Amino acid sequence: MLIVMKADATEHQIKAVVRVIEDLGYKPHAMPGATRTAIGITGNQGSVDPSHFETLPGVAEAIRVSKPYKLITLDLRPEKTIVRVGDAAIGGDELTIIAGPCAIESRNQGFAVAEAVHRSGARFFRGGAFKPRTSPYAFQGLGEEGLRILAEIRDAYGLKIVTEALDEAGVDLVERYADVIQIGARSMQNFSLLRRVGRSALPVLLKRGLSATLDEWLLAAEYIMAEGNYQVVLCERGIRTFAQHTRNTLDLAAIPAVRRISHLPVIVDPSHGTGKNFMVTPLARAGVAVGADGLIVEVHDQPDHALSDGAQALTLEQYEQLVSEVRAIHEVIAPATVS
Repeated sequence: MLIVMKADATEHQIKAVVRVIEDLGYKPHAMPGATRTAIGITGNQGSVDPSHFETLPGVAEAIRVSKPYKLITLDLRPEKTIVRVGDAAIGGDELTIIAGPCAIESRNQGFAVAEAVHRSGARFFRGGAFKPRTSPYAFQGLGEEGLRILAEIRDAYGLKIVTEALDEAGVDLVERYADVIQIGARSMQNFSLLRRVGRSALPVLLKRGLSATLDEWLLAAEYIMAEGNYQVVLCERGIRTFAQHTRNTLDLAAIPAVRRISHLPVIVDPSHGTGKNFMVTPLARAGVAVGADGLIVEVHDQPDHALSDGAQALTLEQYEQLVSEVRAIHEVIAPATVS
């Protein structure tokens, strides 16, 4: 059920509708928009009788929702969500660039990359402290030590920190040190983890699963929002196909497809999407061209010596060139994207 308030509805009237929803045993989700507020209802096992709301002061209409998701849709919020992280944002007019190494390997390595990211004008720094690796013998990350290095980088350069949590205990640690919690592709359908980050005060960057359909990806975002955290960023990072010329197949068609369904910002990961250094910049350009709100890119000061995913990491010089090119493309298409 979706309750659409009138444009002139007062705060008191909105709160009255919220109280009725709660009294019925359901969970309200109020989403203020540019012209009116919509209130989504979750927690109902069956259909909700619209007559409970239609005559309440300030209510324009009560709409039954037949889609599997309720909170991520444009029906609830026609305006695009802007996820704010302090004085930075994802989903606004500015192209968001999140850059850094796949994994934090040492303080010197982290700071060398962070200096280049800061110099490029990017506002977000990515780096893994916990790494879900296919092999149990591969580098698993520095854990809390890596988080401390990331916090030092934030203090030194003012960059917002994006890092992955693998489990509920990891979320507790990430909340202490970082600014955005990343849910990786392998964790996209870890529903207890999704519920936990849904109760977090930090924004969540949700990567698409390795073989996830669009609906599965969006429903994972719905899990987070159903717990009350509406600051969700979707990330297309490539899916598994029969192709052998890339590590994954970057599904750029997902960007306009999501745009027709959801108000959430969506970014592209051309690093995991290709797995090959020489493909990252061309696919980053393409991602911006199809309307992505930003990019998350892997950068390393010495890719040949990287402990994780060195084959897809850009050098510092290649990263600077990428930033220059994608910003030029964004300046050209931004008016069309906004409209």
